[in-house]
Amino acid sequence: MLLAQSPPAELQPAPTDHVLGKQDAPVVIVEYASMTCPHCASFHNEVLPELKKKYIDTGKVRYVYRDFPLDAVALQAAQIAECAGSERYFAVLDLIFQTQSQWAAAKDPMADLAKSLRIGGITEADIKTCLANDKIATAIVAERQAGEKLGVSATPTLFINGERWTGARTIAALDDALAKVLK
Repeated sequence: MLLAQSPPAELQPAPTDHVLGKQDAPVVIVEYASMTCPHCASFHNEVLPELKKKYIDTGKVRYVYRDFPLDAVALQAAQIAECAGSERYFAVLDLIFQTQSQWAAAKDPMADLAKSLRIGGITEADIKTCLANDKIATAIVAERQAGEKLGVSATPTLFINGERWTGARTIAALDDALAKVLK
């Protein structure tokens, strides 16, 4: 059962997190995801837009995205999203997940991803500079390690108000779970 309570400190939105929604929303959903995970792409492309419309934009949910790269390619994609800056982060994240099937398994994934990101105004030079930034890579790995301490071992993993949610990754399942918390 999900409780309408504040999440524990390690699942509270941190200044370095990427967050959508009002600060005083009664429910906090923290997602750990990998940019090369097809299930994560499905969640972001199909479920998150509905979650945003129904719960985030209406002030009921605060959504926190955290990286949990499953491989080196996911780590590099996460670095690129970080380099986009907080203003463009979610737009770049959306583009990464929308085009994942084209770039993630390519012979040169970053070159293929760079083609998609040109639309977002990110140049190949920007990408090279970003990928050379060890500080960003280290922060992303630390975010993954923090997730591991919370028991995250697969993606996407969602926590609703601090409790790991094991339901199906559909808007209908989230509707049911959130109805119990938002009573």
